[in-house]
Amino acid sequence: MIETVELAGAGEPRSLDLGDRYRPGTRPVLLTGVQAVARLLVEQHVRDARAGQRTATFVSGYQGSPLAGIDKALTSVPALRREHDVRLVPGVNEELGATAVWGSQTELPAGTRTHDGVLGVWYGKGPGVDRSGDAIRHASMYGVHPRGGVLALAGDDPASKSSTVPCVSERTLASFQVPVLYPRNAEELVTLGLYGVALSRASGCWVGLKIVSDVADGLFTVDRDFAALDVRIPRIEWQGRPWEYVQRRMANPTDSLIAEADLVGPRWAVVEEFGNLNPLDEVTVDPADAWFGIAAAGAQYDSVRQALADLGLDDARLERAGIRLLRIGMPFPLSRGPLERFARGLEQLLVVEEKTAFVETQVRDLLYGRSGAPAVLGKKGPDGRALIPAGGALTADSLAAPLRSLLRRRVDLTPPARTPRTTLSLTPVDASAARKPYFCSGCPHNRSTVLPEGSIGGGGIGCHTMVTIASRESSQVTGLTQMGGEGAQWIGQAPFTDVPHIFQNVGDGTFFHSGQLALQACVAAGVNITYKVLHNQVVAMTGAQHAEASLSVPDLTRKLHAEGVKKVVVCAEEPERYGRGAKWAPGTLVWHRDRLDEAQRMLREVPGVTVIIYDQMCAAEARRLRKRGQLEQRSKRVLINEAVCEGCGDCGRKSNCLSVQPVDTEFGRKTRIDQTSCNTDYTCLEGDCPSFVTVQVPVTKKSGGKKPRTSAGAPPQAPAVPDPQLPVPSPTYDVFLAGVGGTGIVTVNAVLATAALVDGLRSAGLDQTGLSQKAGPVTSHLRLSAPGALGTGDVANRVSAGHAHALLAFDLLVGTDAKNLPVASQASTVAVASTSKTPTGEMVYDPGVRYPQERELLDRLTRSTAQVHTLDALGAAEVLFGTTTVANLLVVGAAFQAGALPLRAASIEEAIRLNGVEVAKNVAAFRWGRLAVADPAAFAAATAPATAERQVPDGSRFLDGSPLAGETRRLAGIRAAALRDFGGDDLARRYVDLVELAWEAERRAGQATRFSEAVASSLHRLWAYKDEYEVARLLTDPQLIADLMAQVPGATGPTFNLHPPALRAMGLKHKIHLGPRFAPAMRALARAKVVRGTPLDVFGYARVRRVERALAAEFEALVRHLAAGLDAAGYEAACEVVESAELVRGYEDIKLDSVQRYRDRRAELGSPLPEPVVKLLG
Repeated sequence: MIETVELAGAGEPRSLDLGDRYRPGTRPVLLTGVQAVARLLVEQHVRDARAGQRTATFVSGYQGSPLAGIDKALTSVPALRREHDVRLVPGVNEELGATAVWGSQTELPAGTRTHDGVLGVWYGKGPGVDRSGDAIRHASMYGVHPRGGVLALAGDDPASKSSTVPCVSERTLASFQVPVLYPRNAEELVTLGLYGVALSRASGCWVGLKIVSDVADGLFTVDRDFAALDVRIPRIEWQGRPWEYVQRRMANPTDSLIAEADLVGPRWAVVEEFGNLNPLDEVTVDPADAWFGIAAAGAQYDSVRQALADLGLDDARLERAGIRLLRIGMPFPLSRGPLERFARGLEQLLVVEEKTAFVETQVRDLLYGRSGAPAVLGKKGPDGRALIPAGGALTADSLAAPLRSLLRRRVDLTPPARTPRTTLSLTPVDASAARKPYFCSGCPHNRSTVLPEGSIGGGGIGCHTMVTIASRESSQVTGLTQMGGEGAQWIGQAPFTDVPHIFQNVGDGTFFHSGQLALQACVAAGVNITYKVLHNQVVAMTGAQHAEASLSVPDLTRKLHAEGVKKVVVCAEEPERYGRGAKWAPGTLVWHRDRLDEAQRMLREVPGVTVIIYDQMCAAEARRLRKRGQLEQRSKRVLINEAVCEGCGDCGRKSNCLSVQPVDTEFGRKTRIDQTSCNTDYTCLEGDCPSFVTVQVPVTKKSGGKKPRTSAGAPPQAPAVPDPQLPVPSPTYDVFLAGVGGTGIVTVNAVLATAALVDGLRSAGLDQTGLSQKAGPVTSHLRLSAPGALGTGDVANRVSAGHAHALLAFDLLVGTDAKNLPVASQASTVAVASTSKTPTGEMVYDPGVRYPQERELLDRLTRSTAQVHTLDALGAAEVLFGTTTVANLLVVGAAFQAGALPLRAASIEEAIRLNGVEVAKNVAAFRWGRLAVADPAAFAAATAPATAERQVPDGSRFLDGSPLAGETRRLAGIRAAALRDFGGDDLARRYVDLVELAWEAERRAGQATRFSEAVASSLHRLWAYKDEYEVARLLTDPQLIADLMAQVPGATGPTFNLHPPALRAMGLKHKIHLGPRFAPAMRALARAKVVRGTPLDVFGYARVRRVERALAAEFEALVRHLAAGLDAAGYEAACEVVESAELVRGYEDIKLDSVQRYRDRRAELGSPLPEPVVKLLG
């Protein structure tokens, strides 16, 4: 049961300055793990200054999740450079970054140093630790400067959420003789970082700081006086004399033995004693009569505490049960003193750690031979069977069963929560409709990764790796390599296959990081390979950082030529921007990107190594720059006339663009360009379809500076509503958010956590994005508690199964995913869900993949939670604000009003203001969301579309006296009117007569209406085919034009983009663009429909027109034949035959291909097309 409290009199929220997070001594503050790194550097600099030392900090490394944003976090704080002398120099790769940090520790000749010492900080993800091993081993063995020191920030991704391998770096660092500290939250990252600097200076060692995804991507309230941290430096004797670390000068190889002796001798003794003197490892629960102990390091300790809490064991019950806990902050080397004190008197000691037994082995070694030592458990239990999982990440949920198995005989535990059978029995959502990571709208990878028929490609590291999880056959790749190995795998494959050539995708970030060496290796080996280098100007996957040491495209062609590349082709989005002065390598071809397929087919025939440089800016970065006024907006916008669109999906297949979205209309599936997400790439225009209309909009010129993130005009204001009762954390209140990558879910979590800080609550949160920065599933956890409510335990930042008090589903597909629903409880979870449909990448690419039924998804949610509140957030936002970017705050407002958030409205609004983005709109959206729950009728009235969808044709006059009823009558009336517009009254009456025939036959067979409904829809589809006359009529329809122009307010000059069959037959390979002055000619062509089907119909002689007429006649005969023999036994089969006509879609070759599929389907159903029609198909 959740406690609630009346909203206290609305006092003003306390004032906050988000800049405080980087000011020394300020508390409490909200920090992510990455932001905590910046705070660590500030606190260390202040400590040094207080000690009279003039120090600086040198930071280098290479971005990679979970530390992908560390460089941006540091550069976003000007005070770091200005006040704390922090110098960031990103490395070309991790190894060179480590070498640069090593250089910051080298003692220079007397009198040349400008600082007393330089703190070196290296950063990289787990594979970067592996790559940098040689540099780190050398640098640590030879020693750091005694007033400098080095921290190695190792970003580990144990669950492999955004990595090609699970990462666990402490074992690797240990092999380099590097001590490792392991923080479990942002506060510990700062404190252990300060300890680490002191340890490094005292011992001369590099000190590793293991930062896992749950910490780096976590969000934490930090409330500690770091200035009061007492760091004790060991004083040791070595060989009978006092010893203090002094950096040695190493001038020749024989010095390495001296360095090694120092490292394994006195320097390592200092490391071990440092762990004994300082509270890096701490016994947190210590009953005198303890029989069972649990030791865990870093984030695993919090997972253990949460698992114990889920079993009903808080501090008091742990004491009574005789269970002792050890929080380990330095997993290598494990400190003997704290361990021995912890193990005293225990019968069993359980070590909880991810992957292999690393700490567990040290525990055994340290306790070996001691009298009364406990049995050490970990990866295996008392019976020798597997106990603590060795794969994936360890969470409270994965630890509950092992802990229960060990404790249940001697400890009273909370019974395991029973998973409701309704949840287990839920019908799974079709896997093809599941949300997966996908390329951004307009991403150059959407087309650069396409392969010519008959070729294969190689995979690697970067955004392009997402082709390995897509179904697009034209982009499929085989194999994978480590970063920088792209293409080198072919050297080992080529001699043992009949495949003569492959393509290899690689981004410019990876290429300049290390991939260029693989290309050189391929040149040396003489293999046949074409590298496709995407030159998009940034390292897109990790946050759009500049690719260090990158070259311009012309310079790159000369480099490649000099290295022996046989041929280079540049496929550019805007080749004209190079001009005549560009200095290309000899023989370089510079083509438009449209000729990519031609370039690939040509180069795969050239022996040796060839290269295609695909030159197009990262779409996400271009969008950011345009928002900031640093890149000129594009004036052309693309629209689709849905009446002309056939829903064939060709534009989606060719563009692979998430903004090319399928929509369900009265006349079936169509396609629409989502104007909010569109990045103006224009590839969709290549769709073989005349439905595209382009318009011009006023543009914002490049300003060279940062564009203010506010918009003109006051947003509409919602009526005031009464405040709800607020829940109270007891001891925590857990919120789970689920949505689509790139739509602001992480921002919402930060806003809620900031509101909690305003309200005086503590937060522990986690954002799980993985590869889902765009389009894929993103989830966020937020756990709120009152200060001091948790005793000695800090809350884990993941919501456990069955413990979510609130579930905010910004996307139903993600919110009801089988991986996410288990957080909900039928007893206590309040769900607030947006019912808006955001298509997945698979839905864009494949018209056959449909969005699951809303009722099906809501049923899953309803059966797993206590309450469900819904609203169409995207639709409401579009109506109220003209944009969907504020839709998330509508959901937050609804959740608040439903009593699902323990935060004051004033605090949430203050957090929105502090975020500083579209403040007025987002505050207004929050208030409108409140109205959605407080007064649903008023909200529905306010968010109803100002102008309804284009009025469907009214053909009721054709139904006078008709027996048709229900849905069949509705369908027939609308389509009869459409056929009247297509071909006149007689055609409409013939249509109604045929539908009535089907209806009457159906009445003889029973009371179902599926057959007559299918006839009504399919007959219209085949009879109202879109020839030149019909397309011209629909493109010039005034109402349709008005509807189109309303999608982009202020747009002018609708232009038709057509590829007429006649011009196509003459060899024209691209569309022509007909502006407004061609509208009279188009209207004249529409009026010429009177010659349709006559000898004067010059367009009617085309093969596709003859096929369309034959299908229309054949389908009429088919309906008459089926109606004549319709009975209950053959009803289902007859329905399927008629419904198969829905396969017929598209224009020209696309349509002919679809007719082939229709032909095949008819044959499968035992109703083959007649021979005359088959002959037309060829």
